[in-house]
Amino acid sequence: MCGRYTFITPAPKVEQRFDAQFTDAAPTTYNAAPSQRLPVITNAAPHQIQLLSWGLVPSWSRDPTGHGSASGPKPINARAETLAEKPSFRQLLDRRRCLVLADSFYEWQATPAGKVPHRILLRDEQPFAFAGLWDEWLDRSTGELHPTFTIITTEPNALMAGIHNRMPVILPDRAGEQAWLNDGAGLAAHQHQLRPYDAAAMREYAISTRVNSPANNDAEVLNAA
Repeated sequence: MCGRYTFITPAPKVEQRFDAQFTDAAPTTYNAAPSQRLPVITNAAPHQIQLLSWGLVPSWSRDPTGHGSASGPKPINARAETLAEKPSFRQLLDRRRCLVLADSFYEWQATPAGKVPHRILLRDEQPFAFAGLWDEWLDRSTGELHPTFTIITTEPNALMAGIHNRMPVILPDRAGEQAWLNDGAGLAAHQHQLRPYDAAAMREYAISTRVNSPANNDAEVLNAA
């Protein structure tokens, strides 16, 4: 799964990298966690970087907690292998895909001594995009829309296999990102993109358990254990 990540790249570099502009002040987070508003590019607005809440609330949910959803309240991840089998996710795969912007993520490795957190990033330390799905829930009492997102996960690559049995889908390059946002590509083409990232282009290292608490949101979280 993917339950924490970082977004610490300066805004001008992010805007240049993704050919998109922030619509709100760009956040800096060393410990992004579910429920927070985080940078996302949707297929509906491919040249805007918007802040959406992490934890999907389907448009048909009875309330903004996500209750009434067949997949449970506010899923932060969606399994690539079963997207097309679940009607709610299949519809979003067809019409509401997004790029979730990040520059590293965290995963916890189970060991005899307890769970050890690791930071995983690209070898060149550049920002990248997770493949995601998004939706909007309408508060009928106020008319306010609440946009939310979830991150798609897949089987681990060789680097991740020793840490966890899942990893987030990282789109390989700008062309892959544009293809993911392309409404004309079709379900099969989008499903084909949901593969593990090249392990040789990634690196990881163990960090301290300070990352366990989202309240610890500073550069010290990145320090090697």
